[in-house]
Amino acid sequence: MSRLGVLAFGDSITNGGGELQWGVALQSWALWVARGLGLAFTTYAVDGASAEHVAHAQLPAFLARTATPDGRYDLGCLYVGVNDVRRPDWDPAAFAADHAFALDALAARCDRLLVVTLPEDLGRPRAPGVAEANAIVEAAARARGALVLDLRAFGARNLVMVDHVHPTAFGQVWIAERALDVLAADGMDVRVRPSTLISPAGGTRKQRLQGDWTYVYRRLKEQARALRAGAGPVRRVARAASARTGSSGT
Repeated sequence: MSRLGVLAFGDSITNGGGELQWGVALQSWALWVARGLGLAFTTYAVDGASAEHVAHAQLPAFLARTATPDGRYDLGCLYVGVNDVRRPDWDPAAFAADHAFALDALAARCDRLLVVTLPEDLGRPRAPGVAEANAIVEAAARARGALVLDLRAFGARNLVMVDHVHPTAFGQVWIAERALDVLAADGMDVRVRPSTLISPAGGTRKQRLQGDWTYVYRRLKEQARALRAGAGPVRRVARAASARTGSSGT
């Protein structure tokens, strides 16, 4: 039976899409992986998705829409958890159950499985549940013989946007390159490296300057937003103190 290529589930990082970086389009890391392997690519990833969404929306969508209900895939990719750990109601037990459910569904359809751990430097303020989520992902992978792409150290400035969550166009390529290393070590045939399919990594001087200024501008906007968010509670406390003492405030 012929295989159907790469099947991917996840959130906006796997869905991909966004603006150019030095002339390079922002595409999903999983799509770059499929291109590197010379395989077809199918994705059901959705922006903003959680593990619950993968298990109870994306998987049913796959079962309802696929034109090959009995087909098998060469590789199943699952990268989810970024939105889970950043929620104020982060629930490790629910995440573990949904992640395992999704991985089991992929295991039933795919010859190989690839799961991804979360960057430790995730979000601003940093998401507190990353270490716990990564332990869950790794335990699920061990139990099912899945390969693991470790992104704990992922976070260089030109690879991650100013929100410290979403990869840039180069960041997606960087992730794909490391994923292909993991897959090659497990015996998969890498036909082409994604880094050779994009414009020179240095870009032109004008592109580098535009990229630097864009980053600085967005970084300042993000810092201003964080300051405004933090100033709100301070002003409310000051007004409450003034009301108690009868003093006037600014």
